[in-house]
Amino acid sequence: MNIAVLCGGLSTEREISIKSGYNVCKALRSKGHNAVLVDPYYNSNDASVFEKAETDYDIDVERYKLDSLTGDIYSYEIKGRPYFKSNVLFILEQADIVFNGLHGRYGEDGMVQAVLDLHAIKYTGSGHVASALGMDKGLTKQIFKGKGVPTPESVWLQEGDDYDLEKIGMDFPLVVKATNGGSSVGVYIVNNEEEYKDAIYECYKIDDSVLIEEFINGREFSVGVVGDEVFPVVEIIPKDGWYDYTNKYEPGATEEVCPAELTTEQTLKMQTIAKEACDVLGCEVYARADIIMTENGDMYCLEVNTLPGMTETSLVPREAESLGISFADLCERIIELSFKKYEDKE
Repeated sequence: MNIAVLCGGLSTEREISIKSGYNVCKALRSKGHNAVLVDPYYNSNDASVFEKAETDYDIDVERYKLDSLTGDIYSYEIKGRPYFKSNVLFILEQADIVFNGLHGRYGEDGMVQAVLDLHAIKYTGSGHVASALGMDKGLTKQIFKGKGVPTPESVWLQEGDDYDLEKIGMDFPLVVKATNGGSSVGVYIVNNEEEYKDAIYECYKIDDSVLIEEFINGREFSVGVVGDEVFPVVEIIPKDGWYDYTNKYEPGATEEVCPAELTTEQTLKMQTIAKEACDVLGCEVYARADIIMTENGDMYCLEVNTLPGMTETSLVPREAESLGISFADLCERIIELSFKKYEDKE
């Protein structure tokens, strides 16, 4: 089938999105699909991309990075230019389905999903509402608390709010997060007032709200949910520091143990929390919940990623591999479940 792999876009996670899209496109071609990479900023009026998938639209990721960029993409946002460049939506309409490999702002926050819905273009993953809720850590926290999903205590602040710790009832150590950041961009662990103020300043550079969260010391885990199936738990052990952007995407920077070394009871409890967290946000097709467990066994859901990464170091593919599911088969399963999503709504 004709599959447009949408990746790149305008966010702090652009590079990771292109890597995800490259991997997905390559895998789908290996399965016989006519797959092409499409960047929202792709500067082309050529609507015949599916007839040239193996030539003009080669998937050499380094070449693609260069060809997909024409000048400073960030100037488009500043100047209020359209997110989709000329003919992109028309190209997407020619596909049987769009594999959404965008990450971060505009791609993961429900905006692109809403545009595709309005154009009746089928796409993989969650819809615009679940995507928006999952991207906004403040809203996610409110839903978790209301639905009984265990999560660290936090305070959600808008730009201009008083962030004095005594007034908001928080104390060090803390985690300061840009509310709509992803891939650990805009996440800071702080232990004193100077670090705290610096983190607030940096977060407001990329967002207009921040989440101040209690720091939970413990082991880090992640659990993928694909369809109704909860994947094996993977433990994340950074070789240096914590699971930040570098440790997430630098090969060899993090040890991933899958299945995680947990008791059967702990595994089932963690998988249950992950499934509940994804369900209360309304996630569809596939998602990933990040969970931390303290020394005494208490578990807290940190967040849900409604559009998990699909790079060679990403967690959901790693969990699938432990079940004997190849990366290419995982991509096809996501597409099959996405078609089912639309069939169920008819």
